[in-house]
Amino acid sequence: MRVLAIVKRILAELIRDKRSLALMFLAPILVMWLMNIMFSASSNTKVSIATVDVPQAVCKNLNKTSGITVNKYSNSNTAKKKVQANKADAMIIYQKKASTYQVTYANTDASKTTLAKQALKIALTKQKMTFLAKTIQKLQILNSKFNLTAAKVSSTSTTKQTKISNHYNYGNSDTNFFNKIVPILMGFFVFFFVFLISGMALLRERTSGTLDRLLATPVKRSEIVFGYLISYGMVSIVQTTIIVLATVWLLKIEVVGSLLNIILICVLLAMVALAFGILMSTLADSEFQMMQFIPLVVVPQIFFSGIIPLDSMADWVQYIGKILPLTYTGNALTKIIMYGDGLNRLMGDIAALIIFLVVLVWLNVIGLKRYRKV
Repeated sequence: MRVLAIVKRILAELIRDKRSLALMFLAPILVMWLMNIMFSASSNTKVSIATVDVPQAVCKNLNKTSGITVNKYSNSNTAKKKVQANKADAMIIYQKKASTYQVTYANTDASKTTLAKQALKIALTKQKMTFLAKTIQKLQILNSKFNLTAAKVSSTSTTKQTKISNHYNYGNSDTNFFNKIVPILMGFFVFFFVFLISGMALLRERTSGTLDRLLATPVKRSEIVFGYLISYGMVSIVQTTIIVLATVWLLKIEVVGSLLNIILICVLLAMVALAFGILMSTLADSEFQMMQFIPLVVVPQIFFSGIIPLDSMADWVQYIGKILPLTYTGNALTKIIMYGDGLNRLMGDIAALIIFLVVLVWLNVIGLKRYRKV
């Protein structure tokens, strides 16, 4: 009977807690829906190749490969700029005298590099087969006219052995898909742990009554919010720096740009996560509810931050990514790590993160109003 009494009490409390019930049943459905969108996205890889002095037959064969787009340029400098500006995934220059294809890959996406390599090999194989077919046809014609043997004529149809020389703007031949998502994962872990720790810490102060006593004083709500942001922000800076350095050095990630710029972007994201965590803690009534906010706040961040390219999804799905801070962080970190961009070329992403921070701080000030007794 005592056990039944305890069961009855717990069930009654759960039924009265409408918010927890909603999170318990709606959060799993939301996560499954997001996963369906993510894994149902088109996975077709599209590669743009800039070519210089490449034979027409090879370009034609490249274009026939699914997902490959060939753009011809008159000089190597123009093609190189396209690769550096992320407008081309590879650059092919044919040196006729040496019979060599000099290929430079952006290599920021291992799947695109692999597709470009395969497409070039297939194109050259087709060209060789076409050449051999024409040679055989010529031999047959000459043999019928002059009664020449194949051995006498084949010497006039030989060609140099074609070579391919591969170069990489980022990484090397061992660079894989993990290298592409490292900048996004780095930002995600910064966001997740700062969000979780800050939210739980403020919630504990609320449940213990510390925040109520503080709100009973003449201290302004904005002063409380900034106090929490500065104090936890100092801890977050140390935490973020450790995460960044450990990721880069322990995993041996090649960084083309400035390591300091990476830390600055991650610290800005940490402040956004901190403000987000504080806001969620003002909406949660218990640590259980705070944990249930994770699928609603954190999971979409990883799904729509660029691990699965947003341009492969429906247009309306792409807009979801644009309202999430981790999307801008992942974009900025990718540009720093893989392209070596400076902060002056990341102003759009930085401005977006600052807007997130300002809006969240304002919402935190408004949110504390519900707890002020006077």
